[in-house]
Amino acid sequence: MTLATYKWTIANYHQAIEAGLFVDEAVELLRGNLVVMAPEREPHAYYTRSISHYLQGLLGDRALVSEAHPITLPNNSEPEPDVAIVQPLGREYLNHHPYPENIFWLIECAQATLTKDLTEKKSIYAEAGIQEYWVIDLQHHQLIVFQDLQNGSYTTKQTLKTGLISPLRFPDVAVSVDNLLA
Repeated sequence: MTLATYKWTIANYHQAIEAGLFVDEAVELLRGNLVVMAPEREPHAYYTRSISHYLQGLLGDRALVSEAHPITLPNNSEPEPDVAIVQPLGREYLNHHPYPENIFWLIECAQATLTKDLTEKKSIYAEAGIQEYWVIDLQHHQLIVFQDLQNGSYTTKQTLKTGLISPLRFPDVAVSVDNLLA
C-alpha cells in the first residue's frame, strides 16, 4: 500500500483558513505539513505573557513583541512562536505576517514541546535565516540560546540559568535571564 500525503503551500493554507477549515483546530504549518499545536497549560501561558511584557518594556518602540502569532517563512512554514520580536511595521502587518527579514529573534517556551522546539523548530528557524532563537526550557529552568547562523544551521548554543544576555540585534539591551525564568 502506498501512502500519499498532501504538502500544503502557504497560499493553500491561507485559503483553508479563510474558508473556515481550521476554525476549531490549533494548527501551524511546518514544512508544508499541518501540525496540531499542543494545548497551552497555565505555566506556559504565564511565561509567554511575562516574557512578552518584560521584553516590550526593555525594547520600547524599537521592536514589537508579538505573542503567539504567525510568522511566514520561505520553507513553506507558518509557525506561531510563543514570542516573536519583530520590526514595528504597524499597518504593514495587515497585509502579511512578519517575514524573516522583519524578525529580530524568536522565543519558544517549552515544557511538553521541548524536543520539538530543540529539533524541528530550531531547524526550521535556522533554514529560514532567523539569526537568533531562544528556548525557555521550563522543565530544567534554563534559557537555551542559538546564534551564529551559518549555512542554515546555528553554530553557537549557550545554556544559561542566570546572568545577562544581549540579543544580537540589540547589543545595548541587557536581558536578565533571572527575569525570563522567574
